[in-house]
Amino acid sequence: METIVDEFLGADLGDERLNRRLKSLAHTLASKPSESIPAAADSRAEWEAAYRFFDNDRVSPEKVLAPHREATLERVSQASSIVLVQDTTQVNLTRPTEQVQGAGYLGCDSQYGVFYHPLMAFTEQSLALGMVWQKHWTRDEEPSRLSKTEKAKQRRETPIEQKESVRWIEGIHASAEVAELCPDTQCIAVADSESDIYEVLAECTGQKPANFQFVIRAGQDRTTEQDTDWFESVRGTRCIERSQVKVSRRRAKFRSKKDSRREGDREARTAELEIRAAKVTLKAPWRPDRKLPTVDVNLVLCEEVSPPEGTQPIVWLLVTQLPIDSVDAIRRVIDIYCIRWQIEIFFRTLKSGCRIEERYLRNLPRSMNAIALYSVIAWRILYLTQVGRTCPDLNCEMVFDSSEWKSVYTVLHHQRADFRLPKAPPTLNEMIKMIARLGGYIDRPSENSHPGPKTLWIGLQQTHSLSSGWLAFGPESKKFSRT
Repeated sequence: METIVDEFLGADLGDERLNRRLKSLAHTLASKPSESIPAAADSRAEWEAAYRFFDNDRVSPEKVLAPHREATLERVSQASSIVLVQDTTQVNLTRPTEQVQGAGYLGCDSQYGVFYHPLMAFTEQSLALGMVWQKHWTRDEEPSRLSKTEKAKQRRETPIEQKESVRWIEGIHASAEVAELCPDTQCIAVADSESDIYEVLAECTGQKPANFQFVIRAGQDRTTEQDTDWFESVRGTRCIERSQVKVSRRRAKFRSKKDSRREGDREARTAELEIRAAKVTLKAPWRPDRKLPTVDVNLVLCEEVSPPEGTQPIVWLLVTQLPIDSVDAIRRVIDIYCIRWQIEIFFRTLKSGCRIEERYLRNLPRSMNAIALYSVIAWRILYLTQVGRTCPDLNCEMVFDSSEWKSVYTVLHHQRADFRLPKAPPTLNEMIKMIARLGGYIDRPSENSHPGPKTLWIGLQQTHSLSSGWLAFGPESKKFSRT
């Protein structure tokens, strides 16, 4: 049976007691991911031990994640191809009175926290395999008196190694390392338009393992060797395919002058897209400290035809070296990039499900140790959400204890006159849906719906309580046998 504790079996924190505490904490906090640490713990001694663990000098985010990374690499090595997605999120650690020591400036005078940048592995079917690398940093509050022109000049003249954007290159290095460690698996690095930096493209197209590839969404104009804009280069090719996609309704949380794609609200609609592809050679931009090489890339353009008046058209320009010599190959590039949205679900699970921004730890090192552990818990919630769809007929006891499925099944079905526990455990997909029902999921078989992470993390907490009651007072407990 596979549990959250299995992700930490190879832990090496320099003290066997710390190794045992990490496994115990993983089990305790994963059982009640939305609860505070004292509420999740069974006793005062247990939650005090948790705080001591996060404050221990021998504990670090890298050491906490190390055994999970090894378990993830084992899963990666069993897949024919995987997608490695990196992205950044802000973790807001602002407190009403005493601020978290070491927290950095997040962008306005009243918000402080840390920037968190993980690299996650997924199958091409969107099944989350785990994290293989992560980075975090803080930003100092330094009011600048430079003009816009002076700031732009300063950015141009600063080497990328001294900028926050170096994280994208570090993520590519980490992805290439995964490809080296798993030579029989094709590893495809994916990132959004914020990573459209020429140094990142040069790094992706440089000397890498033969099983390494990438898909990056373009975010700015670039010039080809033929002195044409790369958007116009691909727009000048014939339309390969037309496709319709459903665009969801969106209410903008903020207006951004820097990024027109984020301006304004968006109503739900069906958009008609034209898909084109081309091969180009990009002209290297000037840098004061180095000469960058030209790069050969393939482009896949998905562009909306005749968008409603007053709305921003959907425009995706995907940069890759994956093949684009057939319609199926081009569709694969698009499908691979779409997997990137899974990391947004991971961030939502981490913040809303595991409530990492609400953990009251007094300094940043403690907070980051806790975030590392909760990141694995959030990954497992996402994994359970997806594995029921990917392996629906798997015996649920491969993931859950018999006390868990029996107690949940009993609570959901005991009112039936002919109720009795089935002799064989339910399938994994059935168990996932039963747990989600405890969290508010409405199972409508006719709609072929699937539960999401929110109903699952709520249901998992209920499952833990029901399982504990089953073991203590259920028909298989010693107390029940004596009576």
